[in-house]
Amino acid sequence: MPAPIPRQRAIPAAESGQAPTAARTAGGPHKDEADRDAAATHTTAADAALTLLLIEDDPAGSPLVPELLDSAGKPIRVRTARNLTEAERLLTDDVNCILLDLALPAPGGRGGGDELAVLRHVLELAPRHAVLALTASGDSERGAEAVRVGAQDYLFRDELDGRLLSRAIRYAVERKRSDTVERRLAEGRVRAQENRRLERGLLPTPLLEGSSLRFAARYRPGRSRALLGGDFYDCVRTPDGTVHAMIGDVCGHGPDEAALGVELRIAWRALTLAGLCGDELLNTLQQVLEHERADDEIFATLCTVDLSPDGRRAGLCLAGHPSPLIARPGRPAELLPQDNNGPALGLLPGARWPRMQVELGAEWSLMLYTDGLIEGRVGKGGERLGQDGMVAMVRRQLERGLTGEDLLRSAVSEVRDLNGGELTDDVAVVLLDRVP
Repeated sequence: MPAPIPRQRAIPAAESGQAPTAARTAGGPHKDEADRDAAATHTTAADAALTLLLIEDDPAGSPLVPELLDSAGKPIRVRTARNLTEAERLLTDDVNCILLDLALPAPGGRGGGDELAVLRHVLELAPRHAVLALTASGDSERGAEAVRVGAQDYLFRDELDGRLLSRAIRYAVERKRSDTVERRLAEGRVRAQENRRLERGLLPTPLLEGSSLRFAARYRPGRSRALLGGDFYDCVRTPDGTVHAMIGDVCGHGPDEAALGVELRIAWRALTLAGLCGDELLNTLQQVLEHERADDEIFATLCTVDLSPDGRRAGLCLAGHPSPLIARPGRPAELLPQDNNGPALGLLPGARWPRMQVELGAEWSLMLYTDGLIEGRVGKGGERLGQDGMVAMVRRQLERGLTGEDLLRSAVSEVRDLNGGELTDDVAVVLLDRVP
């Protein structure tokens, strides 16, 4: 959503020893939260002066001296408001600190005996601004309570001078900035812990008990700070000894696509354990996708492999998905056949997906992947890595003796390096090894 065009508003003439000047650009209430946070906690630039908003019912009787100076010796600009209505109008993004007279009445008579009701209202009105409480001389108990409620500091009205107030403003601004940074770090730690727990729940745990196959996987979402993308994978062993593996990709990279990918992965596991495979399984998954997607244009590609109990043969179904790569001793790594690649799920009602029988042999490594691994750029040009480039890359890594997790880690890292930085698409890679 585009931000509204900022409006210019004049600062009232009642400023401390200064002639009326134009206000800095005022941010409207529709500016996004990130902009407001940045404005409230930004480091004061060398060419920007601090701005104080004084909220007091008698500005003319204010003890403020004509000039307040910041740490660089520049004048601190002062705006004055006689009540909270005026203060709300003057509280623009360039205000750094609020000096509030605690003797002001609460708005609309909402105090109800609460001596700090006006402070609580200001803190709700300006949660990202530093606040100094102004109280009567000797009333330290009320000042201390104001700090407990949320003010950065308190000052006695009759003991103010320019030097003390200037120092208090700078201190309050820095303390608010420090508190904000500390709060965000704490929130980040909590979010990271929640993400780790969520990741354990959303990424699959392979069900391969009783199988001699070795399993490895790598997952990298394309969205910045995302936990999951639209890619998904799974691997299970059914009671007859068959190992079923799957990898898929929902078009798009947002949270809705990630959620749909998780739904399809869970549906695939349930249907596979119920005995479905091949065309029947993919047709049912397509029905799930059609019911769960938010838009009729959303589709998903899928690759499923069912490995015989002896591990020497596999059934392969492709729904608009790139064919797996197989590596065998004494032979160069290559792609499995993809001539019978069916349409992606969600594109054609009543579509069919042929199941191909593939001979694997006694010893092999089978790599399933999403297109994020092959669509990265190669160097500074517009050329993509592609399937041929990926096969050549994996061959080199196999020649170096890499296997399992090491092979996948190296492959994803090299694709990223070839791209010249982070990949924009999600990447999922699954590796199954059979070693006699």
